[in-house]
Amino acid sequence: MASASPSLTFKALSALLAYPGEDLAAAAPAIADVLALEGLVAAPERAALAPLIAELAQEDLFALQETYVGLFDRTRRLSLHLFEHVHGESRDRGQAMVDLAGIYEKGGLVLIANELPDYLPLFLEFLSTRPLTEARGLMADIAHILASLQERLTSRGSAYAAVFAALRTLAADGMVAAPSPAPAVDEQVDDFAALDAAWEETAVTFGPGEGMGACSVDRFRTQLRAAQRDARHTVA
Repeated sequence: MASASPSLTFKALSALLAYPGEDLAAAAPAIADVLALEGLVAAPERAALAPLIAELAQEDLFALQETYVGLFDRTRRLSLHLFEHVHGESRDRGQAMVDLAGIYEKGGLVLIANELPDYLPLFLEFLSTRPLTEARGLMADIAHILASLQERLTSRGSAYAAVFAALRTLAADGMVAAPSPAPAVDEQVDDFAALDAAWEETAVTFGPGEGMGACSVDRFRTQLRAAQRDARHTVA
């Protein structure tokens, strides 16, 4: 069943949000192949991603890195840390971090680097290991954050806005049945090692896991939904 199969689409989109490096540039064609072969991102959204993928593959690396830092590291309004847009600097953020790290561990993903668990590329990496229906459901819980980030990036004319548009389509599907099983991408993409290397944070190792505890997931979802303020109101 499709719902029992993880999707590499989440891993591909995670790579696109990683800090640009030589590995990411080399993996750009494989990322495009994964998105096309799995087909979870519709053709219009994939077409919108093409300029960013081309930039990552062809543009000057230092210019790409400068752009990335200017967007995501210098303003809280574009932070890639999810709880920044929900809890800000409140004490609730610390407990939310602990709970999310616990969800990762129960799912078989163990943090091994000093990275905050709410970092969006890491969250997407985790979703790439989960059953598709479950992953889409968790994406639906952060749809309001994705919408705000897409809006802000679009206003800046950034090609990264297309990544959030694609993520929102996956989030929108969190309430519906999963599609038919996709082709076995790992058998059709030759440069799959490059895609793995592109997710540069190397912040996790994978183990057999023991399934996710319902209470932990429920609390995580409650934390994401608890902040009644719109994520659009996050301060700069």
